[in-house]
Parts: sequence; structure tokens; C-alpha cells
Amino acid sequence: MTRALVTGGSGYFGSLVADRLLADGWDVRILDLHDNADRPAAIELVAGDIRDPATVRLACEGVDVVFNNVAQVPLAKDPMLLRTVNIDGTANLLRAAADAGVAKVVHTSSSAVFGIPEHNPVLPSTPPAPRELYGQAKLAAEWECLAASARGLDVSIVRPRTIIGHGRLGIFGILFNWIADGADVFVLGDGSNRYQFVHADDLAELCIRAAGRSGPGIFNAGAADFGTMRDTLEGVCEHAGTGSRVRSLPARPASWAMHAAAAAHLAPFAPYHWIMYSRSLWFDIDHCREQLGWTPAWSTRDMFAQSYDWYLAHRAEADG
Repeated sequence: MTRALVTGGSGYFGSLVADRLLADGWDVRILDLHDNADRPAAIELVAGDIRDPATVRLACEGVDVVFNNVAQVPLAKDPMLLRTVNIDGTANLLRAAADAGVAKVVHTSSSAVFGIPEHNPVLPSTPPAPRELYGQAKLAAEWECLAASARGLDVSIVRPRTIIGHGRLGIFGILFNWIADGADVFVLGDGSNRYQFVHADDLAELCIRAAGRSGPGIFNAGAADFGTMRDTLEGVCEHAGTGSRVRSLPARPASWAMHAAAAAHLAPFAPYHWIMYSRSLWFDIDHCREQLGWTPAWSTRDMFAQSYDWYLAHRAEADG
């Protein structure tokens, strides 16, 4: 039986990967600071910090494949945490994996490494150019992966577009709240920027397929069926049927307002949000089809409808 270590296995995406692996017959261990009350008994927990080398070495013992999902997200806004968790923690894990004889590491990165791309679609060969601290930290973690690969460790990097599905709301929880109340929602500018998402199920499938492929690789993950930001929000409004409509706000003043709201702790925005909400970014995913046989099942319209329905069913919890 193949044994997997899922770092960040109590988090949103890590727990999804761990559950998928368990259902597929893997022996699963997770590394996380926290435990989930609903963690299956068959999933082993190593409680600890990815920044602690001794804990990470313990977690890697006897492991065949590592799925690295630990990260401080953009909302952390703490340069020290972004560095010590995203970069130093990744380096810790890669050293421990190499020492333990791990056969494969799949590292979850971010599309934030590309900042505002000069050209779309973004290819695996497109040079990264992050525009804020989170993207810079995720890129530095990728450099650690490339250095480990050069030393002989088999590491693949997966860069997802914005993840949604199964309760993953982010700032869209604010928009869902307005839509549920019949209030209008807003795009910045005319909303014609093409913006790609990826469903968590599709991303988990890609990560597991990457784990089964021998040799290092870089895989950019996103939906095949997507449109503009206005298309996305109009689709949710139509699905909700509450009378909510999509309106436009001037992009630059609205971005300043998002920045100010975040600084005043009035809204959960991070620099990546006000930089990218009105910008286009989408991946060419042909390389994922060709190298992994992966085709995303979820369209943007369907994943947002599912997320909105989840929000309605858990509104009191989500609003809290």
C-alpha cells in the first residue's frame, strides 16, 4: 500500500486530498498544527509545525509520496510568516523528504507567482513575475523545489488558479451575501477581464495524477470552460434568482477602497485581490491533458452555482 503524507492535511484543500487518497486505498498521514474533529480514524495525524525540522522528519518517515499544501495565505499579510512558513517550511520538508527516501513530492504553489501577466494564456514556460509578498514567497518556495529537483528529488509543482468549491468562498462570500439579499454586486471596470478558476475536486485529481507521473514537472491548473469576471457574477445572479444585478465601479478608485477596507479590518481583502480582481489571467492547460491525461470536469458557472448553494445552506456559519 502506498503511504502518502499530506502537509496542511487539516486545512481546506489538504483535507480534501487526504480524503480522496484514503478513498482510493492509500495509507494516509497528515502533518498539521491542528486536528479536525471529523478526521477519519484511518488517517494518521502528526501534530506539529512544518517549520520544525524534527517534526517534519518524523512525518516523512516511511512515506512514499508527499503532497505539500502548507501555506500562509495572502490574508496573513505578515512578511515573517509568509517567509518562514511558505519558504523555510518548504525547504524543511524537501530536505526531510530527500533524507527519508521519498519517491515523489507534489508541491502546491499559486498563480500569484505570475502577478499581472503581459500575455495570456499563461504557459508553464511563462516567466513568473509576482507583484506582492504572497506571490514572491510562493515563487521562492518553487525555487526551493527546483533546487531539490537538481539534487535528485522528484518534485512536481502544481500552480492552481483561484480555487473554489466545497465551501471555499474567500472574498466571494461577501458577494454571495449581497446576492442572497438581492443587492447588486460589482465588477471593477467593465468586468471584461477573463478570469479563470479551478474547482477543488479537479485540482485534487490533478495533484494525484501528478504524483503518479515519474520525473519533475510544472502544471498550471484551471477550468477549461470559463469567461469574464462579469460573466461569472452574472451567472451566479441568474442562478440565485434574487434580483441581484452586476454593476461596474471605476477600477482604480475601487481598488483603493478595497485596500483601505483591508487596512481598517473591515473586509477580508489582501493585496492580490485589489491587484488582480480587474485583471485577466488564465492558463493554457494543454500540457496537463497531454502529460497527465487530466481534463477539468467543472465549468466556472457550475462551480460558482455549487458554491453559492453551499453558502445558502451554511449562511450563518459563513457570515460569521
